[in-house]
Amino acid sequence: MARRALLERSAELTAEYEVPPRQPQSVRPAQATAHWRGAGGRWLIWVARAIAWAVLLLIGYRGVLAIVQGPGARAPAASSQLQRGSAQFPVTAAEAYALEFGDVYLNVSPASAAARNQDLARFLPPGAGASLGVDAAGTLHMIDEQVASVSVTSTHTAIVTLLARLSSGRLIEIGVPIYATASGMSVSGYPALLPGPAKAVPRPVGQQTSDQATEAALQTQLPAFFQAYASGDQGTLARFTAPGAHITGLHDGVSFGGIDSVYVPAGGLARQITVTVTWKLPSAAATTSTASGPGAGSATLQTTYQMTVVRKDGSWDIRSIGASTRPLAQGPP
Repeated sequence: MARRALLERSAELTAEYEVPPRQPQSVRPAQATAHWRGAGGRWLIWVARAIAWAVLLLIGYRGVLAIVQGPGARAPAASSQLQRGSAQFPVTAAEAYALEFGDVYLNVSPASAAARNQDLARFLPPGAGASLGVDAAGTLHMIDEQVASVSVTSTHTAIVTLLARLSSGRLIEIGVPIYATASGMSVSGYPALLPGPAKAVPRPVGQQTSDQATEAALQTQLPAFFQAYASGDQGTLARFTAPGAHITGLHDGVSFGGIDSVYVPAGGLARQITVTVTWKLPSAAATTSTASGPGAGSATLQTTYQMTVVRKDGSWDIRSIGASTRPLAQGPP
């Protein structure tokens, strides 16, 4: 009886938990349509689609921009940048080359004509005339020359203008055409003789109000300073210079001769003054005698200085000393 009861109870439990038959797929609960469609990894599809559209839009934008602007300049490679940098005209080398050429070109004499032609040939391209248009019977002597300017006309050509002083004392300019490549240089054409710089006349300085009391005080103070300035006596110079100033002096090149004039403009505690000083130069006889000093001769040299002085403790300290732009006194032409 007990066994029969257990079998009946097992049958009841089996019937209670029996899985119902599977519903057809076409029939879905109404609430299933309300679920988010991105579930189950579909959000990755939407992200991929967004990226694809962004790439397509970017490509389209760049394409339209390229059509509107035209072909752009390509970025040069590193090697082409180096070549372009080295293709710039070598100004410094051309200056030195033109100076060497001018030393040969501006010295002419019948006795040295053959040697001059050989020297000129080193500067000229093949087939150029050896004399470069100079008559062998002529004479020309250059004392000194300097580079006045360089006008670069291309990556390979330039005009180097030299300022030269001839034996006659005349200043002239000479324009030298230079052709340069990475492998060398040459004078590519006939030079041009040009007049030297014209004399410029500075504008006269009008009457300016000066501080006569300060001028008188400096007339008394400055001789001791310039004596120490001539010899380079740092101990004495320190007594006249402002704190932080560094003035070394001339170290016995000349000796002090005198103060010719002092101009002090009206102003405050700091002034820019103009001082004209006469220096004594050693004579020719003094240079041959060890017993004679720089001031033994009668030769003199007049110079003008611009100085900055500052008022301190009742005296004027010197902050700086240099050349002056104040023009010379001008009389009738």
